[in-house]
Amino acid sequence: MAGIKVDMEHVIVESQEMEKEEEEKEEVKPQKTKRVASLDIFRGLTVALMVLVDDAGGEWPMIGHAPWNGCNLADFVMPFFLFIVGMAIALALKRIPEKLVAIRKVILRTLKLLFWGLLLQGGYFHDLDKLKYGVDMNRIRLCGILQRIALAYLIVAIIEITTRQAQSKELPMGWFSIFKLYSWQWVIGACVLVVYLATLYGTYVPDWNFVVQNPDSVDFGKTLTVTCNVRGNLDPPCNAVGYIDRQMLGINHMYPHPAWKRSKSCTKNSPYEGPFKDDAPSWCWAPFEPEGILSSISAILSTVLGVHFGHVLIHMKFLQLQDHSSRLLHWIGMGIALLVLGIILHFTDAIPLNKQLYTFSYVCVTSGAAALVFSAFYILVQ
Repeated sequence: MAGIKVDMEHVIVESQEMEKEEEEKEEVKPQKTKRVASLDIFRGLTVALMVLVDDAGGEWPMIGHAPWNGCNLADFVMPFFLFIVGMAIALALKRIPEKLVAIRKVILRTLKLLFWGLLLQGGYFHDLDKLKYGVDMNRIRLCGILQRIALAYLIVAIIEITTRQAQSKELPMGWFSIFKLYSWQWVIGACVLVVYLATLYGTYVPDWNFVVQNPDSVDFGKTLTVTCNVRGNLDPPCNAVGYIDRQMLGINHMYPHPAWKRSKSCTKNSPYEGPFKDDAPSWCWAPFEPEGILSSISAILSTVLGVHFGHVLIHMKFLQLQDHSSRLLHWIGMGIALLVLGIILHFTDAIPLNKQLYTFSYVCVTSGAAALVFSAFYILVQ
């Protein structure tokens, strides 16, 4: 969680500005447009959660990131933010009538997120004790939290803009009308899922080498080999997510302190950090990018689900029930369905919960949890 607080502060600012700017640009109406208080409270809770797990995760590792499979408290922070970004996209972009203006705003925000991501998390500042500041371009981290959010925001926002004709339509009667109205977004989401699963389970991962950069290792400076020669493996050393990042980013541009270093295979005090076992496998010393290319593609799904909840807020008013009941029934029902699906996939060993790989079961459980938490706040304040 190192550096997540600074990064996420920029996410919160960008998300809030995205809604506020468009509210200010609306034509004056008899009734002033109100902010969605439940969404603002959800943001605040996620920030508080981020601070808690960042500061206390080292002392209480059970609330920190899971070393590999599983889902601890810290593993809900990223998908919660992506869910919030998705809802903000639906609420903000509907107020911009010109597609080109909207696309320009989206591209500008994407570039800002990429810039801050590289500056804050990818810098690899060295020789701080000697007051020599700089960036080692041979070891700069190319991916990160803000870069992942930038990718998800760009793709989902462009999809939202290009399907703008749906915004002006009245929602017809029927429980699944909201899905039909934005059918193209669900088709694209399904394509993202198919590409991710096909790549994750279909990519052949050969043996690979790396140079140990940790001075605490007895093998510091040596080149170690990791034996794989498998396809469809989801273990730490031989999964397609890490293989694609090593091939496309380069192993020197990946995160050097992955959560797997606290796994039972590596450390004596798992899930706490500590000295490695004498017989720890070679990959324990290797880097791994938790916000890598393939896992970031899967993370788009969390934002798509957030956009859907924004669409429900916009369109679903009084279908069959009064007040806010129709929205809540849809949100809670979908949240429970996602949770159940993700839990079944995990406990049947079909697709394990894994934040590092951003597996489909992880998308389902975290998005379902986000849906229920947001619904609870909506009940309390709307």
